[in-house]
Amino acid sequence: MTGLLEGKRLLITGVITDASIAFHVAKVAQEQGAKVVLTGFGRMSLVERIAKRLPEPAPVVELDVQNQEHLDTLADRVREHVDGLDGLVHAIGYAPPSCLGAPFMDAPWEDVATAMHVSAYSYKALAGAALPLLTRGSSIVGLDFDARQVWPAYNWMGPAKAAFESINRYLARDLGEHGVRVNLISAGPVRTMAAKSIPGFPELESMWADRAPLGWDVDDPTPVAQSVCGLLSDWFPATTGSMVFVDGGVHFLGL
Repeated sequence: MTGLLEGKRLLITGVITDASIAFHVAKVAQEQGAKVVLTGFGRMSLVERIAKRLPEPAPVVELDVQNQEHLDTLADRVREHVDGLDGLVHAIGYAPPSCLGAPFMDAPWEDVATAMHVSAYSYKALAGAALPLLTRGSSIVGLDFDARQVWPAYNWMGPAKAAFESINRYLARDLGEHGVRVNLISAGPVRTMAAKSIPGFPELESMWADRAPLGWDVDDPTPVAQSVCGLLSDWFPATTGSMVFVDGGVHFLGL
């Protein structure tokens, strides 16, 4: 039986551990027939070790989205492993401690700028760096957390995600002429290393467990990973600029 992503070439960012949503996206994608290349930042040896835990060990290229040289050379370095791309996953986010948990009014601009650069502007930067590799019919998918709400302790990551969602729409407009779709998955809370760094995350966990009409398991990233792979596939050929909620239904209930 042919997999949903048979023959697709994908670049997936944001793998830190095997609990990362991006790791599970890569795993499901490989199970569905895709060839996967990962990016890593910082502790490259750790990412390379995690990449070997996939069904098929995946190559890893270094990418710091704040490093223009990394972005300028990304396409050439990815070409060492695949001759083009059919899909790209943006799963990158970071905010300094002053932007999470601390009083919203206390965060200095320098820290807010870092959060905006890494968590929002990088979406455009990554799409631009990968564009020479993307073929018509390609799909870019970003991982989001619903920015229409004010969440406990999320603070400046909320405005960063709001910018991320706006950038998604502008990318969809500008990349449409290249035949590239651009969409977001807005996921419910999943217990990852990144999530553990968010003060108040246990409150979000309990909120979802109590409110999701379909229920929600913070220890199971598979529904999110499967949904990302759905958008990467050819089954959404006319969907772009959209945000798909994968959160058990909490989004339509509000706070």
